[in-house]
Amino acid sequence: MLNASLYIIVCSARNRLFVSLRRLREPRYLIGALAGAAYLYFSVFARVWGARTGASRRGRRTLPLDMALPAFQTAGTGLAGLALLVMAAIGWFLPFESGLLEFSEAETQFLFPAPLVRRQLLIHRLMRSQLGLLFAAIVSAIVFPSTAIAGRVRFALAMWLLLVTAKVYFTGVTLARTRLVAPSARARWMAWTPVAILVAALAIVGTAIGRELLGPAPTSVSDGLTRLGRVTLVGWPPIALWPFVALARPLFAAWPGPYLIALAGSLAVLAATVAWVLRGDEAFQDAATEAAERRVARRTAERSPVPRAQATAGWTLAPAGPTEAVFFWKNAMQTLRATSGVTLVRYLAPLVILSAVISSLIMSANQARGGAAALCTLALAAAGFAVLLGPQIVRTDLRTDLGHLELLKTWPIKAGAVIRGEMLWPACLVTLVGWFGLACATIFSAAAFPQVPLAWRLSISTAAVLLAPALVVAQLAIHNVAAVLFPAWVPLGNQRSHGLDAMGQRLILFGGVVVSLVFFVLPGAAAGGVIMFAFRRFIGAAALVPAAAVCGVMVLLEVLMITEAIAPVYERMDLVSVERGER
Repeated sequence: MLNASLYIIVCSARNRLFVSLRRLREPRYLIGALAGAAYLYFSVFARVWGARTGASRRGRRTLPLDMALPAFQTAGTGLAGLALLVMAAIGWFLPFESGLLEFSEAETQFLFPAPLVRRQLLIHRLMRSQLGLLFAAIVSAIVFPSTAIAGRVRFALAMWLLLVTAKVYFTGVTLARTRLVAPSARARWMAWTPVAILVAALAIVGTAIGRELLGPAPTSVSDGLTRLGRVTLVGWPPIALWPFVALARPLFAAWPGPYLIALAGSLAVLAATVAWVLRGDEAFQDAATEAAERRVARRTAERSPVPRAQATAGWTLAPAGPTEAVFFWKNAMQTLRATSGVTLVRYLAPLVILSAVISSLIMSANQARGGAAALCTLALAAAGFAVLLGPQIVRTDLRTDLGHLELLKTWPIKAGAVIRGEMLWPACLVTLVGWFGLACATIFSAAAFPQVPLAWRLSISTAAVLLAPALVVAQLAIHNVAAVLFPAWVPLGNQRSHGLDAMGQRLILFGGVVVSLVFFVLPGAAAGGVIMFAFRRFIGAAALVPAAAVCGVMVLLEVLMITEAIAPVYERMDLVSVERGER
């Protein structure tokens, strides 16, 4: 079976490479591949080689991670282990499924009827996943802050072991969840045992962290991280965290002795995780079958969706009104009906992570302290993320409905109304999120920005509230205009193509959005600047409000004109110009 798996892996990788190379004959894929390659070169390789050249010219080498950051010598592995413990616990509660159980249609047709045991199928899927995990480990090693090739290789090996263990662990979680209510007492006992161990570890570590935080409040983010790391080094927490710390220790260990010892511990954890998963292969057949059925049902629904009657949450479309209201109602109902736990996590997790990072940077720059300052910076970062990147994420507009272009063209409505109506719901949704963040930031702004007078804080907040919808609508207009002008470049719905060419296409579109947004805002910003200069001597900081209002109105007028100007292009769109297949 191992030889057959290796043969399948090699042939699949070779065929995938040939397909990617063949489609470079099309200009859009070739341009995208060139843009993606240029981005990787200038953002990763050029910086790495430049840093190495600079270090060699200075006659010294960059220190490894554990020596460059002395704090990580004592607390880094503990903090990493604590983060892995939290991720391991979250895996039991979130409705995610393991990728190892996602068999392709060919694998389902040929391997399931073959004379293979369940463990062999699991091992086959684990081997198939190694190419992606190795690529992720290599990419992380490339950006690793070290000039030594050997250091990058060691980091890649440690990261690969961590990723493989995580992949196998979440597969075990998926299999165990199916047996939590099994009729067999032995199966239930085996499923609940890791849950009990994980809960005990969380209780031990959480109690220790609670005792530490009951004392004086941390004075900074670094102080809080140092205290958390100190908790993981004494008492019972090191024992509870040992498997997770063992996985993270090779990332920080020095060469050669400590690294080899840490690598042995990481391998031991991986072996124990694999043994746990293979012991629970009884539930593999059911879990794999359910995953295959979900995959087939999802593809069938995407290709030929079946209409279903559902409740409209008490919101009924009026029998008369503007044409734009039809699309506003449709997209709103589509969002409300499709919202689930996975969808919320998918959208909220990047928002929370990026907001936390930006908040830490803002607090460090302003030397802000306290819970109120943290809430203000977090809300400010969330509002900025929603306004600047929300239109890229919320795609319930023409980018989704291009797949039904043949139906839209049969409706006796104006093209401009279609484009504006498609933009209304995502504009309102993203704007509301941005306004909520701005409101929270305004409430706690005194703690985060005590040096800024109240009049300026209120004026800036009001101006941001006025500008937010204009910026959101302008970006949505750019995205929808791009969907009309270049429909083959825009992924339909939730399609996410992979590869260097797809990454380059997304970079080109993102750059086009940024440049177009600058041209959208520039006339309004110039007019607003004149208004502010004229009224500032009379009303002071409050001059920001009329300036923002004038800028916002001008941007909205530009959006109205561009939707009318693009209407003839929409009318001439060919149905075959929209690429409906997966790329």
